[in-house]
Amino acid sequence: MSQDITTSVPALDKTVKICNYLFNTPGATFSQIQQDLALPKSSTSSLLNALVEHHLLRLEKGRFFLGLKLYEWGNRSLEQFDIRNVALPVLEKLREQTDLTCHLGILDEVAPIYLMKLENTQPIGIRTWVGKKLPMHSSGVGKALCAWLPQDKMDELLPDEQLPQYTETTITSKKALLKEFARIREQGWVFDNAEDSPGIYCIAAPVFNRNHEVIAAISISGVELQMPKECIPQYSQWVREACQALSAKLV
Repeated sequence: MSQDITTSVPALDKTVKICNYLFNTPGATFSQIQQDLALPKSSTSSLLNALVEHHLLRLEKGRFFLGLKLYEWGNRSLEQFDIRNVALPVLEKLREQTDLTCHLGILDEVAPIYLMKLENTQPIGIRTWVGKKLPMHSSGVGKALCAWLPQDKMDELLPDEQLPQYTETTITSKKALLKEFARIREQGWVFDNAEDSPGIYCIAAPVFNRNHEVIAAISISGVELQMPKECIPQYSQWVREACQALSAKLV
């Protein structure tokens, strides 16, 4: 969880501190909360009772838990949150830096999809569209989304040892792909060496949430003329910086 923040509203600070504590220590007693957080007894007792009344906390047999009201608020927050609005200025800056086609992708249950696309200003474009599903093992966005997943989730999404081949450079075995994932995690970004579409190259990197879970990926794509080898180090740095900027907005 985030570090404690002190504002000009102490009661609110104390409420957030208690909720953060119960997030990590569900079922704590009054004494545990009061002592571990070094809070005054009388005001803490009144605050806890008020939070229970408002259904922000739940009291069962002398132990406190987060209340269902927080669950309701969390669900509504997700409904109201659109990562595209937050990502747009980040992708616009990346497009200005590279003048390449920029994508934002997410994992939609069992397949990566493009959630956003910003076209470049060059005569040569990339034929993609919002909502396009991508292969997990051969696309830059797919590999960026999958490389940081737990092994059991990888096995669920990639159950077969043999993988479909789309170009001469496609990785076609799960064993080789897992080695590629390890290398991707080490360097922090992906290079799609025309593995999904002939002549189309891509650099991608993951976007993390506050729990360091990958929730999206950003990529740039172009033909070889648009992405020469000497530009790859700089382009990969810009993509990683874009992902870091978006990750910071999601904390």
